[in-house]
Amino acid sequence: MVKVVMMGLWGLVGWMLAIGMLPVEAEELEAVREEAQSLGEPRTSEPLEQMMSVSQLKDVEPTDWAFQALQALVERYGCVTGLPDGTFRGDRALGRYEFAAGLSACLDWLTERIDTLADKDFVSPGDLATLRRLQEEFEVELTTLRGRLINLEASTTALEAQQFSTTTRLNGLVFFNLTGAGAGDEVQAEGPRVFSAARDPGTGQPVVRQVDDPEITFSTLAWLTLNSSFTGKDNLRLNLAVGNGDSPANQYVSAGLYNTYGVPFTDQAPSAPNDVVVRDFEYLFPVGDRLRLVVGPRINWYRYFDENAFTLFLNGASSFNASGGTLVNAVDRGAGAVALWPISDKIRLNFGYLGENTEFLPGSVFNSSSNPQQGLFGGTYTATAELVVSPTPRANLRLLYTRSRLQQIGGLVGGAIGEPLLGLADDGLGGPLYSSTADTFSANFDWQLGDRLGLFGRYAYGSTNIFPKNAALAAGEVNAQSFQLGLAFPDLGKEGALGTLSFGVPFDVLEGRRYLVSGGGNGGAQYEVEATYFYPLTENIAIAPAFYVIGNPNNFDDNPTIFVGNLRTQFSF
Repeated sequence: MVKVVMMGLWGLVGWMLAIGMLPVEAEELEAVREEAQSLGEPRTSEPLEQMMSVSQLKDVEPTDWAFQALQALVERYGCVTGLPDGTFRGDRALGRYEFAAGLSACLDWLTERIDTLADKDFVSPGDLATLRRLQEEFEVELTTLRGRLINLEASTTALEAQQFSTTTRLNGLVFFNLTGAGAGDEVQAEGPRVFSAARDPGTGQPVVRQVDDPEITFSTLAWLTLNSSFTGKDNLRLNLAVGNGDSPANQYVSAGLYNTYGVPFTDQAPSAPNDVVVRDFEYLFPVGDRLRLVVGPRINWYRYFDENAFTLFLNGASSFNASGGTLVNAVDRGAGAVALWPISDKIRLNFGYLGENTEFLPGSVFNSSSNPQQGLFGGTYTATAELVVSPTPRANLRLLYTRSRLQQIGGLVGGAIGEPLLGLADDGLGGPLYSSTADTFSANFDWQLGDRLGLFGRYAYGSTNIFPKNAALAAGEVNAQSFQLGLAFPDLGKEGALGTLSFGVPFDVLEGRRYLVSGGGNGGAQYEVEATYFYPLTENIAIAPAFYVIGNPNNFDDNPTIFVGNLRTQFSF
């Protein structure tokens, strides 16, 4: 603990006075006592703001009496340590504050020594008088140092009180979402309900329901993250999540499209409303000089792949479909490993293998990686490779390939673990499927053209293999593409603000529409226009209004256009 300078002399005098062994006059003792106390408070007759004399600006030379007096004390008592031979070197001049620091250290050391040894003869009266004179001459410097030490001690105490752990750091994000959506007319959506799809027994066509406009909602989402390090180069990450969001646009979607279009990313519930769940649980550590590995039972795939400088939902494009690629990956979180390899300053190569283990899906049906009947390699999984090329600090190009196995649920493939298929698929006649495989290719770029303008975009092509259980039916494919193009406006209106405009087509079916019991619509191509403005109010509080326009929703070209408005308030700590 940092010590206060006044302890030096006053502790010394106080101890000797208490045992009655100081062989000097009472008046001298009182003078020394007053001098020691003066270190705690500046003299009112001589404020610190007064003009210093010329002598107070001069260095302390080795030939000065003060230098030689302190040197004698150091040599006699060894009260200044730190030099190899324990001496107070006298081969150069010292600044007055340097000298005062040495004097303060000597006073502290003498006080501790007397308290520890209880030796009444340890410091002679003559040396005490020398200390008193040194204190008088360097009063201003000692007082200044004392103030600095008090501030340092206060800062250290505050840090110790606020510190969560010697190895763990706690961070948090809290989001409030006020969201409304409207279409002005009923919207066609495939499936009798949001989470189930079916075909009409008479026509064999997907069942279509009509949806009215939803009500305005106000929801919350919170993430608490514990980052722990054991070596200084590793990181154990545990992210806890709780929320109650069910965004209004989810009422419009066809089966298998929950939390996709028109839904702000933070307007979601990570599990059952207001239940706390583990969202991320992973451990990152270095292997050699460059390679880093991430292993864990619940790794966040989007933390390491398909990044974009202008579409991070925290301050960029804010909806599910605009903040990330819509076809790129079937596993949001999963068990496995990710390898991060920066080949050079301009080229990075990332690999990953994850078995599905997503927090918002019920474990009785999903979470295949922890299910002994499916396991890490027998359920839904993805294997990903991504090449990142950064020719300049302001431009990035990402080329990604994902190979997926898509577990069938109830004979259908798709839904929350179905990308690159958006919707649900059967054998085309209402019959069940075996689990599928899929391949996705994606290109993703961001380019900051100037200080106030950026460009970003994505393109993806995905192919899902269809394996009917009916041996009379041949295997097939559902092939689709998606693309996005947008503009970004950094520091718009304020430093740290970001405005984004995005246009995208999330799921344009190129082949195999007959297999889609949901998501195919009537052959239309849904498109989305989004505007988001992130505006920081303080370092820890921001607001982000957003407006979305969804044309041809659910791939019905005769559906009315949907409009969504969202106001997000974001707290970070």
